[in-house]
Amino acid sequence: MSNIIGIGKAPRRKEDFRFLTGRGSYVADMKRPDMAFGVFVRSPHAHAVIRGIDKTTALALPGVQAILTGEDVAADGLGSLPCGWGIHGTDGLPMKEPPFPMLAQGKVRFVGDMVAFVVADTLKEARAAAELLAVDYEVLPAVVGVLEAVRADAPLLFDDVPNNLCCDWELGDKAAITAAFRKAAHVARLSLVNNRLIGNPMEPRAAIAEYDRGRDHYTLWTTSQFPHVVRFLMAALVLKLPEQKVRVVAPDVGGGFGVKQFHYGEEAVITWAAKKVERPIKWVADRSEGFVSDRHGRDHVTEAELALDENGKFLAFKVTTLANMGGYLSTFGPNIPTNLYGPLLSGVYTTPAIYCNVKVVFTNTVPVDAYRGAGRPEATFVLERIVDVAAAEMKIDRVELRRRNMIARDAYPYQTPVLVEYDSGDPLGCLEGALTAADAAGFSARKAASERAGRFRGLGYSTYVEACGLAPSRFAGRLGARGGLYESATVRVHPTGQVTVLIGTHNHGQGHETTFAQIVSDKLGVPFDSVDIVFGDTDRVQFGMGTYGSRSLVVGGAALSKASDKVIVKGKKIAAHLLEAGEHDIQFEAGVFSVAGTDRSKSFAEIAGAAYVPHDYPLEVLEPGLEEQAYYDPVNFTYPGGCHIAEVEIDPETGTVTLEKYTAVDDVGTVINPMIVAGQLHGGIVQGVGQALFENAVYDEVSGQLLSGSFMDYCMPRADHLPNMRVETHSTLCTHTPMGVKGCGEVGTIGSPAAVINAVVDALSHLGVHHVDMPATPNRIWRIIQNAAMPLAAE
Repeated sequence: MSNIIGIGKAPRRKEDFRFLTGRGSYVADMKRPDMAFGVFVRSPHAHAVIRGIDKTTALALPGVQAILTGEDVAADGLGSLPCGWGIHGTDGLPMKEPPFPMLAQGKVRFVGDMVAFVVADTLKEARAAAELLAVDYEVLPAVVGVLEAVRADAPLLFDDVPNNLCCDWELGDKAAITAAFRKAAHVARLSLVNNRLIGNPMEPRAAIAEYDRGRDHYTLWTTSQFPHVVRFLMAALVLKLPEQKVRVVAPDVGGGFGVKQFHYGEEAVITWAAKKVERPIKWVADRSEGFVSDRHGRDHVTEAELALDENGKFLAFKVTTLANMGGYLSTFGPNIPTNLYGPLLSGVYTTPAIYCNVKVVFTNTVPVDAYRGAGRPEATFVLERIVDVAAAEMKIDRVELRRRNMIARDAYPYQTPVLVEYDSGDPLGCLEGALTAADAAGFSARKAASERAGRFRGLGYSTYVEACGLAPSRFAGRLGARGGLYESATVRVHPTGQVTVLIGTHNHGQGHETTFAQIVSDKLGVPFDSVDIVFGDTDRVQFGMGTYGSRSLVVGGAALSKASDKVIVKGKKIAAHLLEAGEHDIQFEAGVFSVAGTDRSKSFAEIAGAAYVPHDYPLEVLEPGLEEQAYYDPVNFTYPGGCHIAEVEIDPETGTVTLEKYTAVDDVGTVINPMIVAGQLHGGIVQGVGQALFENAVYDEVSGQLLSGSFMDYCMPRADHLPNMRVETHSTLCTHTPMGVKGCGEVGTIGSPAAVINAVVDALSHLGVHHVDMPATPNRIWRIIQNAAMPLAAE
């Protein structure tokens, strides 16, 4: 059959036409009849008591329909925003979990905390009323850094959370660590900061809510990565509504990166308010609002120690981290610096003993949650930086030290000392491939050329592994997940042979409409153009867990593969009936059902038509129709990995770091579409480079104001900051997913920060520099160079 575009091909993306021609369907573009507009009044203070709110003047303005506050929320008996993951401390007790009200009640805890919601006929009128709303604040001392927050004299965000400590969490064997460190020939030590980031997806967050009094039914259109989860959390736990009375639609979403993965208070408030005013309400965040309301990422302060024997073999690794949660616990917040961090500290190495202690801390800042990579970039950065430090101190080549400690390909499956078991991998193969692709052998000549030009050149390596395909439910449940982490897919075959897929994941730029169509085209032998993918609508699609943690292909694609297999099984039954053969004699290949050993056959389209015309079916054993559904819950995480190599040049006069070359060789398992994999790697690398060289969310230590609250102060990576990247795959197949896939959405972000900073440190190593915190901005690098040069000048 023509136009079969299956696994391994690279067709043009199905979704690109509507995106590139301005035909996408985004929340901000939508209009509903008689629609009103909403504006949130946000706290200008990082920490304050709300002594009173006077609505009188604002309500008197023309067009104002309602002003809702935390008092109204309490009066209606509504719930607070739930945290979807619970962790336990070293004392065995559950984490401290104070309420997160959808509108502040009694106190505000960060600049941007929602105080009130103003609804008016026009956006201009809503903004005018928001300006006139009189809020009486009693400003309190604020604390924004984790080191300061845990001090005995620090301001407390919550009276019942001593030292602002949400949880003191640990993983690993303390006794084994102590014993290993005693016999170590060398111990490398490193203090570092993993800087706070703001996701800034291209499309700001937005929502429209509508209440239908005739049906007592709510509809919420929102920029979400997981609409079914939003519906469940909002309906069942916050607004306390019957779930079947709520529809959540996430149409085209312009980038997520984890920022749109959570249930935000804005979604609940606008849905609640729509019934109050009995009109649809629209809210669209402006960019400045996004800076102080979108969940932030990262923000760790870490001490690490690596014990080695005299030959450079790793004996033990100890990590102590303070992780910033911000003012409240977000949906996945406490899970990120614990369960998605500690278990990845083994990396690609055979380190026999690992111990990790994480103190999860509240501060007067925007809540922190998952941002692309979520815990794994932080773990990789700590590990890959200290490996370089150890190599320098022991005077062992950095590549050689990695080779000595890597897990051999024939050692898989490999049980790490920190919970997880890797099923497959070849880290040494990725390393050797990357060395060749990056022309590491020719680096010395390029370095000499830079020196002749008065510049410093460095080469940085990052060999990593990550856990993705966020699941399985059984494993996650033991780690504190308060829900399942499976995925669902329905394959609906129409009488004419075309296929509609209803899938519980969400596509917000990853190319799922193309990748999933390729899977169906390959499995069922139907034309690629005959497959449509439907997602993001809780009234059309069965319950699904959404897209995050590189899970769409790994878990959603596996569900789709299983549902497709069920269609084939049903098709064989129909074919056996039509061809008057035993079901066990029916074969299926390339879209054709045939009787083994004969020339009798039926095409997939013929079987599809017959499925809906059951004139002489044995209905007691074969029901009409051709539609199958599958839920998939994997038995393990998947473990992509690879090696990234960055090459930088530094201008000592200005401190400017130029990324000259970037090479990545990644093991992502089966590659469904090589073009989409390359695009995901490019995008992830750029975000990792952004963290390493440019991006940094900075708060004033006294006032708690966000100082980097616009693109004037928060530097995003641009196209001219990046070289042409060389990305390749060196894949081993996952042993437990149906198609051998591992996931690729976050690998670029995980491998790149360490590679870039290792390159920067290498370029400065002749000055005695052993570490540089991110971001390696021109100012920071210039100061490091000047400080290093002063002792030399004195000599």
